[in-house]
Amino acid sequence: MQIKGMVASLVFLGFLAVPGTLLSQSKGSKNPVQAESVQNASIKKAKDQDRQTKRTQDRALNQTQGQVTQKREHIVKEAVRALQLTKDALDSLNKGNQEKALDDLAMAIGKLELVVARYPDLALVPVSVELSQVDLVPNEEFIKKAVERSKAYLDSGELQKARHLLGGLASELIVRKTNIPLGIYPSAIKAIGPLLDRGKIEKAKTALTNVLNTLVVTETIVPLPVLRASILLSDAEVLAEKKNRSDKEQKELEESLDLAREQVHFAELLGYGSPKEYQAIYDQITEIAKKTAEKKQGTGFFEKIKKSLKALRRHSQKAPKNKQ
Repeated sequence: MQIKGMVASLVFLGFLAVPGTLLSQSKGSKNPVQAESVQNASIKKAKDQDRQTKRTQDRALNQTQGQVTQKREHIVKEAVRALQLTKDALDSLNKGNQEKALDDLAMAIGKLELVVARYPDLALVPVSVELSQVDLVPNEEFIKKAVERSKAYLDSGELQKARHLLGGLASELIVRKTNIPLGIYPSAIKAIGPLLDRGKIEKAKTALTNVLNTLVVTETIVPLPVLRASILLSDAEVLAEKKNRSDKEQKELEESLDLAREQVHFAELLGYGSPKEYQAIYDQITEIAKKTAEKKQGTGFFEKIKKSLKALRRHSQKAPKNKQ
């Protein structure tokens, strides 16, 4: 899987929190040695954050790939074969081989009947699961300007310009599942045989094409900033529950909360959810930071924010659609 976009976002993330701090400290310091020390500390902090973000990035990707693997295990082989036989039948008709098309359809019907018998309550049977990624995260100013221009395009009725401009403003993994609708697909296949028996080849081709267009595609959107924030907060929760944290562990906890806040901010910029939802999440992170300050320990600090992040994921989903 390509992670070029991810690398770009890592660079962006690494420098987002540092330059402003670095400049303000340098301006406020008249001692060159002290200024250099502050600068070195800021650079080290940026590198540490980059490494932590990279680890979080890898874990987010591995976690989603693991979920995709689990979904693939539920693919029904007979349904996959039935779909391929349907395509083969259409190909045979296009080549003028009606007899092979009938054989392919007969085998497809047999496979589908087996699936229906095995899964009588299943409306959609999965035949493929794919994972794709969009992770273009330019700087905050770019995102805001793109949104402003898009609004201007929409106001002037230039919908396509707005669509193309907004299309790249995403940071997400898309789990795309293609399904055979068992309620209509088998009966539609059975209706093609009589057409061929009556010599209505063109109608049979059209019917087969229509059958293939009944495949239902469901997409699960995984907003990467939300997923990364969840992982960072999970790490922070482990440390928050630990008694007698070391200085290093306290620093890691605080950095995880800071980076989680940044990721939540990116998610907000990219429109994964409503502003009202985000204000609650920011407040929850602030509350957690107070409860864990000075190495204070406890449990249950993260329950609210876990629910809030799950809600963001739910609000990022698309409706199922037919495959064209």
